[in-house]
Amino acid sequence: MCRRLSPAPRQVLANSDQYPDITSNTPADDSNESDSQGPPDSTEADDDSGGLVTRRRVLLGVAGGIGLLGGGGFYVARSLTGDFGGYDAPETQPMVTTRGRLDAADPTERVGAWDFDDADEVVLFVHGLGTDAESARDHAYTVRRGLAAAGPGSESDIPPVVGYSWASDTDWGPATQTADANAAPLADWLAAWAESDGRPIHLFAHSLGARLTGETLKLLADRGRTDLLASVSLFGGAVPNDSVGTDGQYGPAVEAVDAPVYNFHNRNDRVLGWVYRVSNRTRAVGHGGLAGSADAPAGYTDIDVTDLVTDHYSYLQPEQGCLPRAVGRIGLY
Repeated sequence: MCRRLSPAPRQVLANSDQYPDITSNTPADDSNESDSQGPPDSTEADDDSGGLVTRRRVLLGVAGGIGLLGGGGFYVARSLTGDFGGYDAPETQPMVTTRGRLDAADPTERVGAWDFDDADEVVLFVHGLGTDAESARDHAYTVRRGLAAAGPGSESDIPPVVGYSWASDTDWGPATQTADANAAPLADWLAAWAESDGRPIHLFAHSLGARLTGETLKLLADRGRTDLLASVSLFGGAVPNDSVGTDGQYGPAVEAVDAPVYNFHNRNDRVLGWVYRVSNRTRAVGHGGLAGSADAPAGYTDIDVTDLVTDHYSYLQPEQGCLPRAVGRIGLY
């Protein structure tokens, strides 16, 4: 195992020129219990159009209005830095990639070693924003190591982790469009896997990967292919907290899928709790769970992991993330 100190993606969300007061330590009284519906929803509309700027520019922009470098704002600024554990994946890490291929007849390509014929089930990991091809491989490998640390059995009992690599290493606006454009390739790949292999797929999605996953579930529901996944798990999901409700953008698809959908949310996640909320003018489902004003679709469960996860980047890391709890809830090995 090799570890390197790698910074978190340099880019964070920003598309608003008006900022709420974020100098207090808590944005609002929106307490939430584990495995329950989330906080009262904001009345602000979801708006993920517009651009993304570097972390430094976001913080300086907010600082100009409210003095971010003082008091609670300094704590928030410091909380926006982190990494995904610094693990270097081997070249054999199995991946599905659509980078530079979205216009191809077959937009997905397998890379790495796919020699896991003895495995009974497979985890497919969809990364989030600001991730290049190398980082996508490293993140998938980190999930594998996290599962190894969380599991009670031997190394051979751990399901293989396949990474889904998509071109998210861009600004926020283009990245959301690319996430949407990846729904069809991912849905097609899942259907092809079911036909050619058939082993159960547990889909893990982090951050903006939750949007790609939600769009994929919508497409699968439209196609009548709701039987392709064994479970869906969102970790720090960067989608609005009402979008997974029964009347939300993804709620009907969540209810239609023939698999449980788990949302692992975390109030220590300052990227979602502050930056996402400021820039998108709505709360993220990965911060406080489902909006209190929304009804949970059948098969959907909120799971609070605030006691286990300290930031936006460590949900899936060995020994400091929430995979021990996730493994138990999902029923992996």
